[in-house]
Parts: sequence; structure tokens; C-alpha cells
Amino acid sequence: MAKKKELDLADILADTLNKQAKDQKVAFFLDSDEAPTNVEGWISTGTAMLDVAISNRPYGGLPIGRITEITGLEQSGKSLLAAHLLAETQKQGGVAVLIDTETAVSREFLDAIGVDVSKLLYVSADSVEQIFDYCETIIEKVRTADRDKLVTIVVDSVAAASTTNELAADYKKDGYATDKAIIISKAMRKITNMIGRQKITLVFTNQLRQKMGVMFGDPWTTSGGKALAFHSSVRIRLKNMGQIKTKVNGKDRTVGIKVRAQIVKNRMGPPLRAADFEIYFERGIDNYGSWLGVMKENKIVKQAGAWYEYVDTDTGEVFKFQSKDFIPLMGTNVELREQIYKRICEQTILQYKNDTLDIDSMEVDTEAPGEND
Repeated sequence: MAKKKELDLADILADTLNKQAKDQKVAFFLDSDEAPTNVEGWISTGTAMLDVAISNRPYGGLPIGRITEITGLEQSGKSLLAAHLLAETQKQGGVAVLIDTETAVSREFLDAIGVDVSKLLYVSADSVEQIFDYCETIIEKVRTADRDKLVTIVVDSVAAASTTNELAADYKKDGYATDKAIIISKAMRKITNMIGRQKITLVFTNQLRQKMGVMFGDPWTTSGGKALAFHSSVRIRLKNMGQIKTKVNGKDRTVGIKVRAQIVKNRMGPPLRAADFEIYFERGIDNYGSWLGVMKENKIVKQAGAWYEYVDTDTGEVFKFQSKDFIPLMGTNVELREQIYKRICEQTILQYKNDTLDIDSMEVDTEAPGEND
């Protein structure tokens, strides 16, 4: 009986708050389809392993309607990962917007990784203030024109943007270091509230900067203060793990890089997960390159020397292949690819749910996850 009274009182409180708000509904029960905490959908990052690590579900990715920050040192794949998000947005019938502060976009490269450049809205921004002014304009226009339309806004990058005071002043003078952080802090409070209940996804790329004199803890920070990190639902830190080389006319040629994505903040699933993937300069992220390692780790495939063996769980058919044959196999055999993907997802997601901690054997890591991992 007491529980019934509590429920009745909760209903009364919700009605009272919604009447007080007048123009919009502000009080919800979280099992309601109208609750603003609901994720409208997901945008694939272009690599299935990272999608699962972020969303903790098959066919996931970055959450629609939230803010994401992608950080890393130079040549770690930040801009490329952001470009893949634009391509995936277009595949879902959405509008892709690129706000560029670096003026270093290659039209040919965007086209090569799947971005329809004829439908990509490119916006050039000179300052931090312009970035957020343009973001506000886009959000307001979407709200009035078609609030159910999927829109992804990529800002590349925060680190390259200066404030108007910096642009107008003598670059030799100091005194403007805190302006950028203050502007971003104020803007993020407003932007976060504006994108609520809309299918607008904001993605910021930011460069890692090393703190001087740090002996313990995480030695890395990002440009523009802490506001962007605070308001982001997902933060991904990328690290270049090495070059991918091939033989051309008897000589080594670098054709790509291996990247590790560390999820340093995640409100969508378990944080502090990592996913490895490969980036090729001529085609972008290779979705299948990292699958084989995950399959070996979870004993989905057997290895004997240079050969791998996979047993089809539906037909019992045995597939034998070498690592160089795996990517072509995934590209041609759709049914096998879907089966392997589902098995990988099941194993990865089960790890999140079934991991047990032995408190007595735990060691405290005083170093935050970062570039030293």
C-alpha cells in the first residue's frame, strides 16, 4: 500500500513540474519513450570493435544526440575517425556538417573513405566564438525546420582555433591563455541544453598536450580547459601504435597505421575499454583488420602456425585461411561475416557483464589511462 502511495505522489510531482514548465515537458519516468535520457540511435565509427566497446551492443557506435570528444597526438587518426562518422551519418540519410578550423581537408580523401562531398556541408571557422555561433545557428534551424532529422556536426579541431582577442592582438603578448577555456565553458553549457531531445550529434576533435613537470598521474591534457571533457558523453583517446608497411618494387612502403582507441569516458557503457583497428591511407579504416586478433583472444578461431581454422556454427563447414586471406574472405562471404561478428559481440559484451573482481588480488594503478598504455 505504501508503494502505491509513493507512485501516486511521483505522478503528482511530475504533473506539477510539467505544468510549472508550461512550454515543455521536463519531468519523466525513465521507462517512458519520451525520456530525454533515451538514445535515439547510434552512428558507427567505421570499426565494429570500437562500436561494441562504446555502446556495449551489436551494431552500436557513438550515441545520437550526445557530445563526443576525440583526442590524440598528431598522426593518430582523429580527423579520419571523425570523417568516418560523417560518412556513416550520410548512409543513414542524415546531414553531415564539417566545421573546419585547420583548413587542411582533402576532398579526394573524404571521397575515398565514403563521404559524399557533394552533400557535405563544409563550414570554415576562424575563431572559437565562430565555432559555437555556427553550432547554435545550425541547432536552432534544425529545431524549427526538421527536429527529427539526423544531423552530425564535426568540429575539427578545437586545438587549432584561436579566440578573437588572440587574432586581434600581438601574438608575442601573453594574457589570453584563459580566454579560450572561459568561452568554451560558457558555450558548452548552452549547447548541451540546446541539443537535448534532438537527433543532433556533436563531435569535437582535440589535440593532446603534455603537462610540464608531471611526475605522477596522467601527463596529458587537452586544449580549451575541462568543459568539453565534462560535457562529453563519450571521450576517445587515440594512439598511433605503429606503421603498416608493404613491399613495393622490393622496397618497404608505409601504407597505413595501427591505432588503439582508449575510451577514457563513457556514459553509454563500461568505460576504460580499448579497441584496436587499422587505418589505410588510400581507403581509411579497415573494419575487419582487427577481428582476427579478437577471435584468437576469445578462442573463436584456432591457429596452427600461419594457418587459422574456423568452424561454421550453423553448417559445421571448416574454413582454413592465412591472415592475408581473412579480409577478402570477410568481404565476399556475407553470411560467415555476420556469424563471426555476432560471436565476437557476444564474447565482448559477456565480458562486461560477467567480469568478477578479486578484491584481494587487485593492484591500484596510480597512472590514469593515457599515452603510456
